Amino acid sequence: MTLYLITGALTALITFALAWVVWKLALRYRIHPAIRERDVHTTPTPRLGGVAMFLGVAVAFLFSSQNPFFALIWADPVPMLAVLGATLLIVIVGVADDLWDLDWMIKLGAQFLAAGVIVWFGQLQISSLPIGGMTVGSSWMSFVLTVLSIVLVMNAVNFIDGLDGLVAGVCLISNGVFFVYSYLLVRDTGASTYFNLASFLAIVLVGACVGFLPFNWHPAKMFMGDAGALMLGLLMATSAVAITGQIQPAMLDPDQFGRSQLLGAFIPILLPVAVVLLPLLDFGLAVVRRLRAGKSPFAPDRKHLHHRMLDMGHSDLYAVLIFYAWTAVIGLAVLLMYIATRENWFGQYWIGVGFGVLGAAACLVVTLSPRRRRVPTTPQESL
Repeated sequence: MTLYLITGALTALITFALAWVVWKLALRYRIHPAIRERDVHTTPTPRLGGVAMFLGVAVAFLFSSQNPFFALIWADPVPMLAVLGATLLIVIVGVADDLWDLDWMIKLGAQFLAAGVIVWFGQLQISSLPIGGMTVGSSWMSFVLTVLSIVLVMNAVNFIDGLDGLVAGVCLISNGVFFVYSYLLVRDTGASTYFNLASFLAIVLVGACVGFLPFNWHPAKMFMGDAGALMLGLLMATSAVAITGQIQPAMLDPDQFGRSQLLGAFIPILLPVAVVLLPLLDFGLAVVRRLRAGKSPFAPDRKHLHHRMLDMGHSDLYAVLIFYAWTAVIGLAVLLMYIATRENWFGQYWIGVGFGVLGAAACLVVTLSPRRRRVPTTPQESL
């Protein structure tokens, strides 16, 4: 655990220092795009935060390659280099889009290519699910399912990048919860070492978000842009695949989950989905909304969940804090369900269910009770 925390702290410090450098250079050379109609901010702001975040992640990879504790994943360096190479590809495309607004087909093609590199060369695939021994039908079906899952999470995370500190904070909370979960899961399955790729990626992403958030907090000095949001989505999905796709049903004894064997079997795949539930919900609503209007699923509009909260009367900061609360409640509820069933707590999974119900009720009250009323305006286009 100590080396995990050191890795996260190192990533945060490097990201913070490089974010300051990138911010200064962007201001000096005016490297920032013009304000678009769909943007919420009113002052030209650099969008190169993703560059600093990627460099912080790259330093963490370099640190791990030289540390004996992480020797397990570097025994064969090809998968790790594949993950890093795919991340570099998506960051380059994201920076290009932030500066020159690329066609959505180019961005989507790059996302599929990056996901394909991780699955093919990184040797990370969803081959089995811990539900009654269920396995994916074939290697090609596994490949397609994994690639689609990674691309889905990338776009879901990118879609909610619309307010100061929103994505950085949501991903910080999500990856923090997922780090604890993956660490405990490996411990509970009786592994000889508690180190695993999923926990490593999760703590690195926590560090990157912690280091960048001071520059992105309202009012933001710099945005992470598509480069940062797509990178976060890519590595979050990779982390989930690394832990979920490699769990063998025999490793988790359903009898130990207490009163609900079915729930116990579902928890290992439920939490990876829960930590990105809000981005996935927003993405799904956007796709359905745009297709019903006869538009491309990637056509911009101003009807995302965070835009709706602004239109309800929430301030930018208050809307972001509400998103944080929802993310924490959903993630912690499922995590508590897992911990309670494994530790045989009194009430077992109902502890997590109760926390989730009470937390969701509180979040719902706050969400539906804006602090001020906003005069309705004509919707403007936004991602």
